[in-house]
Amino acid sequence: MPSKVRIGVVGLGFGSEFVPIYQRHPDVESVALCDANPAKLAAAGERFGIAQRFSSLEDLLAAGLCDAVHLLTPVPFHVEQSVAILEAGLHCACAVPMATDLEGTRRVLAAQRSSGKNYMMMETMVYTRAFFHAKGLVESGELGNLTFLRGAYFQDLEGEYPAYWRGVPPMHYATHAVGPILALAKSRAAKACCFGSGALRPDIQQPGKNTFPLETAIFQLADLPIAAEVTRSWFQIARVYTEAFSVYGDKMGFEWQIEHEEPYLFTMEPLQPGQWGRQIQTKRVSPPDRADLLPAEIAEFTSGGHHGSHPHLANEFVCSIVEGRAPAIDAVTSADWTAPGICAHESALRNGEPVEVPDWTTSYDLPAL
Repeated sequence: MPSKVRIGVVGLGFGSEFVPIYQRHPDVESVALCDANPAKLAAAGERFGIAQRFSSLEDLLAAGLCDAVHLLTPVPFHVEQSVAILEAGLHCACAVPMATDLEGTRRVLAAQRSSGKNYMMMETMVYTRAFFHAKGLVESGELGNLTFLRGAYFQDLEGEYPAYWRGVPPMHYATHAVGPILALAKSRAAKACCFGSGALRPDIQQPGKNTFPLETAIFQLADLPIAAEVTRSWFQIARVYTEAFSVYGDKMGFEWQIEHEEPYLFTMEPLQPGQWGRQIQTKRVSPPDRADLLPAEIAEFTSGGHHGSHPHLANEFVCSIVEGRAPAIDAVTSADWTAPGICAHESALRNGEPVEVPDWTTSYDLPAL
């Protein structure tokens, strides 16, 4: 276990937001940068005063200057690059999703198991202020017994987004909606029933690729008498961008439905004599910033993107390495939050037929589809 960690950040678009967090973290010794775009690499190197710069992941790994790598590269590269990092004997943090098929998921899991190094999928939603607040309500018992959960992720990808996104099924990028509800339920999805909704316009549709603007699924949770609903969209949906989740108990319910607005908290009052149904009190809540959970050196970064999640993610990854433990979102958890969307899309292709979701805790074997 190193006393301090040497981090490589690969992908300097969104990834640039993590560089100063790692630079300031008390358990990080050094930061190296990597990007295939020379202009981005030079700009980030100058901006952050970092001389260790690499134009490819292969060069970064060969240099032997890092103990861990944080991948923030395009989705199609995640599996191959994660496996390469783990097989090189380095710890790996990776932006979502872990993979876009079950075979890729299995490969990353197998590489993590073989290497013994940490793998962490950097799911932002489970480190937002809203999630911390909802988690506290669940764990304190204030929500009561859980009865239902819902996740949603709406985004419009028309315009200048890379063309490959047009062929990606919405549910293949569903961890922002799946992760928080499974984390709150402390369970995994056992079965998926999903339908596609709408049809992509001819100018968007790619031959032989995804045909659905939106997919919506019901998941049966393992070992719990609870269902969870997830809706995921890419195109042709007139709705503001949002990553959202809701959790309902028999005492309270918590809804975060629009990203730039405060969540709602619903409180069920005791049934009074002569009443037809219970009264429900509704109020807005302002989840507090949880900078108190972080080292003082990086606490200020909770003012940044994805609702303050970035420093929490970086801190958990670094601390898991220094403390010699698995990260909170370890390889199996990452697979448990990735596979439901993959299986849901398979269900949509079968017109809603139920599809079993792998139990990665017992086997990395692929189920028959």
